[in-house]
Amino acid sequence: MWTLPANLNSQLIANTITVRSLILFDDRVRLRRRTPTESTGKTSDRGRLLSVLGVGFGLAVIVGNTIAAGILRTPGEVAAHLNSTWLFIVVWLLGGLYALLGAISVAELGATISRSGGQYVFAHHALGDYAGFIVGWSDWISTCGTTAAVSITIAEYTGHLFPRLAALRVSIALAIVLGFALLQWRGIKWGSSIQNVTGVLKTMSFIALVAACFIVGSRGASSEAAPQPASPSGLALFVAIIIALQAVVYTYDGWTGVIYFSEEVRDPGRNVPRALFGGVAAIIVIYLLVNAAILYILPLSSIAGEDLALGKAAEAVFGARGDTIFRTITIVSMLSGINAFHLMATRVLFAMSRDGLFWRRAAEVNPGGTPALALFMSAGVAVVFVLSGTFEQVTAVLAFFFVTNYTVTFLSLFVLRRKEPNRPRPYRAWGYPWTTGAALIGSVFFLAGAIKADLGNTKYALGALALSYPVYRLIKRASRRVINSM
Repeated sequence: MWTLPANLNSQLIANTITVRSLILFDDRVRLRRRTPTESTGKTSDRGRLLSVLGVGFGLAVIVGNTIAAGILRTPGEVAAHLNSTWLFIVVWLLGGLYALLGAISVAELGATISRSGGQYVFAHHALGDYAGFIVGWSDWISTCGTTAAVSITIAEYTGHLFPRLAALRVSIALAIVLGFALLQWRGIKWGSSIQNVTGVLKTMSFIALVAACFIVGSRGASSEAAPQPASPSGLALFVAIIIALQAVVYTYDGWTGVIYFSEEVRDPGRNVPRALFGGVAAIIVIYLLVNAAILYILPLSSIAGEDLALGKAAEAVFGARGDTIFRTITIVSMLSGINAFHLMATRVLFAMSRDGLFWRRAAEVNPGGTPALALFMSAGVAVVFVLSGTFEQVTAVLAFFFVTNYTVTFLSLFVLRRKEPNRPRPYRAWGYPWTTGAALIGSVFFLAGAIKADLGNTKYALGALALSYPVYRLIKRASRRVINSM
């Protein structure tokens, strides 16, 4: 056996220790200079998100994010296109089945990539920084705009209930936006508790109104009916169904709510899919019950073109008190939405900041598990929209991206299945690739419909898309400078 001299042996040991020290030092340098996309965002100096949410919160945020003004307005729009009661119900059922089809694919993404941030996370992971940038920024700004729009609506309805407050519309809207932001600043446990309570109140309010329609309906049913127009047939009927279905699909939007919190949900591989499927099922049931109650009280022809068909049904059941009851239920419903919008917008901005696509300080998390700066920046944008009154124009332009983001999400599943075939997947999309392909085709179809329906705003959206690239490059360059200075 060969042996080394004692002095040479000790020299080799010393050299080995030196090399190992250099390797460890190099690893530390690499960790400190980690690129934005590799950052975990859970370092001790920035705080971390807390994994404290369960299925109940997932259900509450889906209900809160989905059931809002759409179910109040859309029945009248659908009835204006379809004068057949059974077709009216079938379209609502088809819209729910399409949401369920989408949930099958999104459940795999949310369970596999357990990072908070919503659809941005999937686009960024599958398609890269720029695709993530487009999805994230459009989602964040449109959510802030929706927060402003809903807060203004709550203020207007409050003014109807309490006429002395009618002149304080803007002040009430600002108080709602900032009040919910302050409550959420306390921490995710506060934010989730508010969501759970308002979600239950919203669900119980709609169930109570539906029950009243069926129980008291025989005494309060309206006998007034508008003349029944001639039923369309052939191609005209097909077009009418497609237009009505598009409106219904928009009304179901919001069912992805839980994926904005995948990182904060306990056991996301199990609980994110459960919340998605449970939430979509709950919304389908509530929407079908609401529409059945409306039709039990009022003939289809009398709600055609009505802005607030459910409000008209409430007046038929409760008389003069119907408007008050309806507006109260609407306010409760929308307060749940405001809380959900704040939570979601905050997570989108947090995720983008963590990945270097915005100011990195917005990725800092307070001890309560809230990205505080991201929260107040989101609330600040909503305040600007309330004060300027521009939220309607902004959300109309960003509606193009709303449909596009779903298309990108479904495409991301195909990309990740091919790109990372061996990645552990706690839940695998049932029926893949057929179910995902059907959802993707449907989203492309609705995107084409959205473009055709609003060519004016689509042009502005495409202009915003063209301008987004230089903005993206500037942000990336600034992010690299920050990384290199560390």
